[in-house]
Amino acid sequence: MQSVYNLSVMEPYGYGQMTPARLDATFAALADPTRRAILARLAAGDASVAELAKPFAMSQPAISKHLRVLERAGLISHFADKQRRPRRLEAEPLAEATQYLERYREFWEKSFIRLDDLLEELKAKEKKPVRRKPKRKGS
Repeated sequence: MQSVYNLSVMEPYGYGQMTPARLDATFAALADPTRRAILARLAAGDASVAELAKPFAMSQPAISKHLRVLERAGLISHFADKQRRPRRLEAEPLAEATQYLERYREFWEKSFIRLDDLLEELKAKEKKPVRRKPKRKGS
């Protein structure tokens, strides 16, 4: 019996593609609104932990836990700058997640185009007048 595979889903890993564990870590990190807000702030430039914690009503240890999740996912990194250890956004995991999602966007876009075509075809059939036989006088 021949097996059928969806090649857009069943692709081998290791050819510049994100591993399942890294993809899971990226999406898990992005699932939290606090972490997404931290990433949005870092998109504007590097920031210290204190700067990142400022807009949130939570303790520094709680912010540090969020930062560790983002670091484990590879979404941020830190570096030494004199006495500070600012965090920096790392774009590669986000680019890989976007590439992963892009395949599904293309699939849905093609599906919607086919649906639009079908709806247009059905509308065109509805607009065609039905030819009726003329009534005879005296019958």
